[in-house]
Amino acid sequence: MQFDVRGERWPLAQAFTISRGTKTSADVVICTLSRDGHTGHGESMPYPRYGESVEQVVAQLEALHPSIESGLQRADLPQHLPAGSARNALDCALWDLEAKSQNQPAYKLAELRRPQPVQTAYTISLDTAENMGRAAAANAERPLLKIKLAGQGDLERVEAIRQGAPDAALIVDANEGWEQREVEPFAEALAQRGVVLVEQPLPVGKDDALGDIAHPLPFCADESCHTAADLPALASRYEYVNIKLDKTGGLTEAIALLRQARKLDMGIMIGCMVATSLSMAPAALLASEAEFVDLDGPLLLEKDRQPSLRYEGSTLYPPTPDLWG
Repeated sequence: MQFDVRGERWPLAQAFTISRGTKTSADVVICTLSRDGHTGHGESMPYPRYGESVEQVVAQLEALHPSIESGLQRADLPQHLPAGSARNALDCALWDLEAKSQNQPAYKLAELRRPQPVQTAYTISLDTAENMGRAAAANAERPLLKIKLAGQGDLERVEAIRQGAPDAALIVDANEGWEQREVEPFAEALAQRGVVLVEQPLPVGKDDALGDIAHPLPFCADESCHTAADLPALASRYEYVNIKLDKTGGLTEAIALLRQARKLDMGIMIGCMVATSLSMAPAALLASEAEFVDLDGPLLLEKDRQPSLRYEGSTLYPPTPDLWG
């Protein structure tokens, strides 16, 4: 099996800010596998929050070059790579290669339901209340908006967004930015403003308090949950889990996490890092299984790769085989 890995940079349409900082490009890693005339691709987005970089992820994968060329299997990946960006790129490339080699769609190989068009959230970057209100007004026709928040001034931001997009359902993503004393009053106020879900209000390691805090709207674990093994300890704190392939280490573990969440009666969000359609495509196979979908990464880019996913407004269509799977 032939193997190649490289980094790519995709400029964003505009700066994207969350509570931890600002980015102007999506810096991704592409893994390519070829065997018997068939080629599979996988894309991941190394995330500094987890100590990852493009250079580090490329080095992780290059270190496995001999094993990959000798026929490393998906089932073997957890023995060689931790959950994260490197494993994601390789796992998704292996799924794509298997689908093309067997001339079978990846969703059938994974024993998933046939993917259907879904509504994705569209993310409003962290900014002043005035600017976020303008951004919301420009996207007011979208049914679901996701709002990046940070703590101080958040209620004013949500109020401005609600005025700009009065009919949209709202998801709030605090990105670990709140303090414990803020959670209950914020949750009450957000529920009154039409917010339907709050992601990761408290930092990882400090979110055990959520189990004792009354909240009239559901909380969703994001940074706190990477794999299925993480979930049982979180079920008393959160009602939902955000499944991102860059956290799980690919589609294989994402499926395991989804099934574990259902066993625990938890709701599902399928999320993403900001990246191209190649990164969204494997996650799109799980979108029909979720209550919330947040796969808007390509919509935030200056331009997407070709071939790409098809978006019509906020409607996301399943990937075609020429892209992935």
